[in-house]
Amino acid sequence: MKLREIAHSRTGDKGNISNISVIAYKDEDYELIKEKVTEEVVKEWFKDIVQGEVTRYELPNLSAFNFVMTGALGGGVTKSLAQDMHGKSLSSKLLDLEI
Repeated sequence: MKLREIAHSRTGDKGNISNISVIAYKDEDYELIKEKVTEEVVKEWFKDIVQGEVTRYELPNLSAFNFVMTGALGGGVTKSLAQDMHGKSLSSKLLDLEI
């Protein structure tokens, strides 16, 4: 199944850092996401754009995670030549992950 079937997501940015939240629709899916959507999996999923580290923050009371990806926005909004300089579409890409 795709991650989007059990979770939704939002994306933010600060400089050359993108953060992606993943929020389970149902509390009971939190553990599955925790097991399947690791820092390593996310780093591999975004290997073409993430130049730095991926850090996962767990928010169990919200059934959510926040992934912080450094070096992910082509230098940041004022330097990037990407069409999506803020990386807002990255949440959709993460939700396409097969888990």
